[in-house]
Amino acid sequence: MRLRSTLTLAVTAMALAAPAFAAAATPTPPAGIKNIVIVHGAFADGSGWRVVHDILIHKGYKVSVVQQPLTTLDADVAAARDAIDAQEGSVVLVGHSYGGAVITVAGARSKVKSLVYVAALEPDVGESVAQLSASMPAASDNVRPTRDGHLYFDPANFGADFAGDLAPNRTNFMAVSQVPATTAAFAAGAPVAAWHDKPSYAIVATEDRALNPDLQRWMYKRAGSKVTEVKASHAVYISQPEAVAKVIEEAALNAR
Repeated sequence: MRLRSTLTLAVTAMALAAPAFAAAATPTPPAGIKNIVIVHGAFADGSGWRVVHDILIHKGYKVSVVQQPLTTLDADVAAARDAIDAQEGSVVLVGHSYGGAVITVAGARSKVKSLVYVAALEPDVGESVAQLSASMPAASDNVRPTRDGHLYFDPANFGADFAGDLAPNRTNFMAVSQVPATTAAFAAGAPVAAWHDKPSYAIVATEDRALNPDLQRWMYKRAGSKVTEVKASHAVYISQPEAVAKVIEEAALNAR
């Protein structure tokens, strides 16, 4: 009888505590924009955004990561717009690297209230990724073309030049699982530039060897973006996820 009574008391206590645990596990909705849409860059995919995603969802944000095909700028913009249109309410749109060109165009949507560029290209109307990158070359030159019009980052130099602040076991896998882009995507000029009409935030990766930090600064200054400098490689969203999430959250809280 004593054992049965003890078990009954334990089960009752757990049942009473369950609602409290459930309430604690549910994050308080943020005060500003709740929807974050992230567009990854070339030579990577959206899986690298896992930690940023986790930080933000635990603060109550709804985070969507676009897995665009990296075939043409139009196709990549269409994929981003599909993700934007699927949201209920306003959106903060985030882009890394080539993804910055995508959000510059896809951001011309009424739902998009703010743009965040993470070690990203921020083109003006008519400018392409290839054109901007060539204007201030990066410290490394390890993007290689294939015969069928694709581009890839030389696996032998991926760790040092794309993600120099990550462990080799991580970068070795990233190198062999990278997603090639196309020369057509890099050569396409932006038909619109959403940053002319919307507030923008930008992160300079100061140790970036794949996209010149001075080019980042120049583009961001031209666009009037609010700039944060982070000591990190081109893979800043992986090596410094807290700093990246903080800027995204700032954009969400301040957007109107």
